[in-house]
Amino acid sequence: MRFIPVIVIAFFMSVCCPFSLQAQNPEARLKELGIELRIPTEPANIKLASRVGQVVYLSGQGPLLPNGELMIGKVGEEVDVEQAKEAARLTAIALLAALKGEIGDLNKVKKIVKVLGMVNAVPSFTEHIPVMNAFSEVMVEVFGPEGKHARSAIGLGSLPRNIPIEIEMIVELKAE
Repeated sequence: MRFIPVIVIAFFMSVCCPFSLQAQNPEARLKELGIELRIPTEPANIKLASRVGQVVYLSGQGPLLPNGELMIGKVGEEVDVEQAKEAARLTAIALLAALKGEIGDLNKVKKIVKVLGMVNAVPSFTEHIPVMNAFSEVMVEVFGPEGKHARSAIGLGSLPRNIPIEIEMIVELKAE
């Protein structure tokens, strides 16, 4: 049996299986992906994230544009599927920012457990799953296999401020 040096295996894993090594450091992955998190300020009467033991429940968030405004519009009218996918990605970033604001360091995350995605769509819209897949892809890009989660995707007739998507999330933290 031939011996393969550990450094060669590590290099192979980083090239062929990028999440095997980088998933251990979501903060570094965010930098590699060019994602900057802006920690939000808490509203007066609710929490953006509520921690119970090793579980964090994140309030529903919407797509926050780089200029600080919310993306608005009903999917299937003012917002097409590609724009809705971008809204899901922006919402993923907003949720990560709220999570980081609560726990301080995303390296404390053990697993993304459950996600509920609500799409503000016309009654005939049926592409909820592809829209939510854009959100799920961000979680896997940042956390690797630990970013895979249980998920529900539903369509609604309206959402607050006419945002196209709202997502809430449940996260398990590593034992301290």
